[in-house]
Parts: sequence; structure tokens; C-alpha cells
Amino acid sequence: MPPAADTTASSRPEAPPRTERPARPAGTYGLWLFAIAIAAAAFNLRPVVTSLGPLLDQVRADLGMNPTLAGLLTAVPSLCFGVFGFAAPAMARRLGPIAVVTAGMGAITAGVLARSFAGGTAVFLLLTALALAGVAVSNVLLPVVIKRYFPEKVGPMIGLYSMALSAGTALAAAVTVPLTSSLGGDWRYGLGVWAALGAVALLLWLPVLISRRERGEKAAGSAAPVRLPITRSRTAWALACFFGLQATGAYVVMGWLPKIFQDAGIDKGTSGVLLAVTMVIGVPVSFVLPNLAARRGDQRPFVVVLAACGIAGYAGLALAPAGASWLWCVLVGLSNCAFPLVLTMIGLRARTAGGVAQLSAFAQGVGYLISIPGPILIGRIYDITGEWYGPLGFLAVLLVPQMLFGLRAARARHIEDEAVHPVVPQVKG
Repeated sequence: MPPAADTTASSRPEAPPRTERPARPAGTYGLWLFAIAIAAAAFNLRPVVTSLGPLLDQVRADLGMNPTLAGLLTAVPSLCFGVFGFAAPAMARRLGPIAVVTAGMGAITAGVLARSFAGGTAVFLLLTALALAGVAVSNVLLPVVIKRYFPEKVGPMIGLYSMALSAGTALAAAVTVPLTSSLGGDWRYGLGVWAALGAVALLLWLPVLISRRERGEKAAGSAAPVRLPITRSRTAWALACFFGLQATGAYVVMGWLPKIFQDAGIDKGTSGVLLAVTMVIGVPVSFVLPNLAARRGDQRPFVVVLAACGIAGYAGLALAPAGASWLWCVLVGLSNCAFPLVLTMIGLRARTAGGVAQLSAFAQGVGYLISIPGPILIGRIYDITGEWYGPLGFLAVLLVPQMLFGLRAARARHIEDEAVHPVVPQVKG
């Protein structure tokens, strides 16, 4: 609280932060290279997880995991994304977001390659966590990079980012099993080969890092971003809860959907393809949806439609998983497009790149922490009942609060307006 002598000035509401001067890559070549690097990074953000789903039974058998521990394994992404996501803005302020994303690509490459040589569950989990740490900081900072360097094309660039992310997710789900078979049937080769994609992304980000020469907050050519009391913002909390609930469903699907189909009598290869269908439906939708959402003042209609698709898809998986498996995959895949929607809303709900960085870290950090119990609970319910009715019913029920929080987050608001409160003048005694 300011001293009494300043009460006249302090009684006025604090002005929202001014929009930052946008930073741009130099020249057309720089723009294209940057866009390709962003797409390559996004492509690597999910194969760490979705390549594991179709091979989960083999990994469990080889490493001695029970279903509950396997459920913990599917929760590791959320834990890592929450913990390391919170650290991403501080790292970006010190080193610059491009440097941190580049390091993230290195962590993904090293972790994915090294875990394929793991001899036990603990080492496997630790190396998976290393890769996921790289995913976590990139998750948080790629929207920041887009807001900073492509301020007039947030919708299209988020669309490119989301489309590449969905494509990488789908490719890993679809080809991991046949690729593993072609490499001799050893799951270690089937998982380790995805390190090559991380290496390609790392090679693309290195020249971007060198050309930009970022040095933390000064890289954008603007003053250090104002630190917002973001926990005061209802929109930020709504985004965090919406993010956490959609992440719960997404990571349960990525970790368990092949097992759901295999328990229904569908072979392992086909179950991987069905998971890929769930993910590939997000490729065109993830490109179109952010553009449509960015043009609207609020995004509430999209929130309702995606939740309805999820409820229908989970009901179908519970009642007749093999009866119309392709339809259920399409519906669940559409529901999972809440991810590019919430990324778009994060970019729209703050005025500056600094605000987006803080909102992205808060929404993703808190959101992923919220999502941690979900995959573990799903594994535990399945372990106890041996059936999928309970787990899938639980996921369908979660879509109701997800929709409610999404409706609140989708309103046209800026967190700066909610988080920055007028200062109450000190009354002289």
C-alpha cells in the first residue's frame, strides 16, 4: 500500500498495461523459417505420449507394471506439464522464449531416445519425465512466441500450431505398431525412433535462435512485462479449469483408448489406427477452429458443441465400442478439439505477449495439475471392475463442468482488466 502522501495519485485505478511493440522475424525467409520451426515443434509435443498407448501392454509386461501403475504412467504428462509449465515464464524472462523452446526440443529428443534403453520402471518414468519437461515448456511458450512475433496472425498461427500438433499425435498413434513390427517387434525401437523427429525440430530451431539473438525480456524490444496478480482474474481461473478438464479427457483417451478397443476384441494394430482417427480428425478442425474462434467476440457456441460430441462419443464407447468404432473415434476426436480452442482463448484473453505468457503458464500449470488424478482414477476403476462402463461414464460426467467453465472462459474479457484492481487509498489515523 502506498504512503498517505500519495493518496491522490493512488486513488486512481491502475491503467492496464499498454500493448507491446511487436517483434518480427526479419524478412520473408525469416517468417517462413519461423513458421516451419513452430510447426515442427508442435509436431513433437504428443508422440512422447501417443506412441506409448498402442504399446502399453508390451511396456507393462516387460517392465512389470500393474494397471494402477500404468494409470500413473498416463498421469505423468499432466504432472510434468503442471510442474514445468509454471517454470516456463521465469525461464523465458531470463533466457528468452525461443531459447527455452529450443532447449525443450533438445530435452524431447534426449528423453525419447534414452527411455528406449530403460531397464526398469523408475528409469523409464524418469526419462519420460525429461522428454515431457521439454514438451511442458514448449506447450506454454509457443503461444507466447506466436503472440510476440505474429501479433496480427494469432488465429492462423495457432491454427498451424494446433494442426501440426494433431498431425504428430495422429501419426504416432497410427504407425507406432506397424513401425515396431517392421523393426523386429521390440517396443524399445518403436518408441525410440520418434527421437528422430525431435532432432529435426531441434535443427530447425537452432538457426532461429541464432538469428534472433534473444536475451530474455529485452528480446522483444520493449519494457519488461507487468507482473499481473493473475489469481484475481475469474477468467484466468475459468480457463485453468476448462484446460484441466479437457486435458483429463485427452490424456485418458491417448493412454487408454487402444486398450478399450482391444478389450472389445479389436486387434492391436487396428486399435492404434482407431486412436489415430481420433487424433487425425483434429488436424483440419484444429486449423479451422482457431480462425473461426478468433473472429468472434466470444467462443461459447464452440464450447457447447465440443462437449456434446464428447458425451455422445463416450456413451458409444461404453455401450458398443466395436459396433460403430469409427463414429465414436470421430466424436471423441472432435471433443478433444477443446485443446486448440482453449489455446486460442488464452491468446485472446490477454493484451500483450507478457500477459499471454503469464496466462498460459497459469492456465496450463493449474490445468494440468487438475488433470493429474483423472488418468490414475481411470486406471484404478478399471483395475477394480475390469470393465470400461465406469471409467467412460466418469469421463462423460466431467464434460458437464468442463462446459460450464468453458462458457465462463469464452466471454470476451481481458485478464488485465480483472487482475489489476484499483489501489485503495490509505486513511490517515
